[in-house]
Amino acid sequence: MSAEPSDPRGRFTYWRLRFRAWRGTRPFWAGLFTLLSGVPIAYFPYADIKIGHLTMTMATTAGAGSLIIGVLLATLGLTMWFHSIVRVFAGVATILLALVSIPVSNLGGFVFGALLALVGGGLSLAWAPGRPADEEHADDPGDGRSAKHAAVRRQTFQPDGGAVDPGTPDGVGDGPLSPGPSDGDPNLTETTAHANGGRNSAG
Repeated sequence: MSAEPSDPRGRFTYWRLRFRAWRGTRPFWAGLFTLLSGVPIAYFPYADIKIGHLTMTMATTAGAGSLIIGVLLATLGLTMWFHSIVRVFAGVATILLALVSIPVSNLGGFVFGALLALVGGGLSLAWAPGRPADEEHADDPGDGRSAKHAAVRRQTFQPDGGAVDPGTPDGVGDGPLSPGPSDGDPNLTETTAHANGGRNSAG
């Protein structure tokens, strides 16, 4: 692991790249939306809104339930970040809590918190871990090994019994890649001879 650079600009780039790598291995945005959704759901039942000399209290009889829902949503958001293997369970639980908060907590924190929770739960259900880079390029035709195997599969057999690599210019290879028919079955040799004779007579 490389040491942290001393240059402030390099240090910022170093931590930015590390954060990007950390964010890419987990449902980051799902956890962020879920974490934020717990704030309005838990806050509004205990908040006092002042309009001039008038004070409005949003507290309800289900204030304790709103606090529990908000804390659970924040916990599920952190779970999506640091224990993403249970992201499906966390996403389903988030959606259920968002629906429960609508009748319990001032329409789900005036709809704002419920919407954030629904989006976060949906993103958690839709997220899937990416494939490692070596697996992504394993079947890539541009890979050297895959290209080599593809070239071997595309060999063409010549009438004289040799096999050349068609990837070389003018179909000229370094030499026979496999023994010709003359070294194997005599029936193949006779068939090749008839083929050559047919072309010679046609010419």
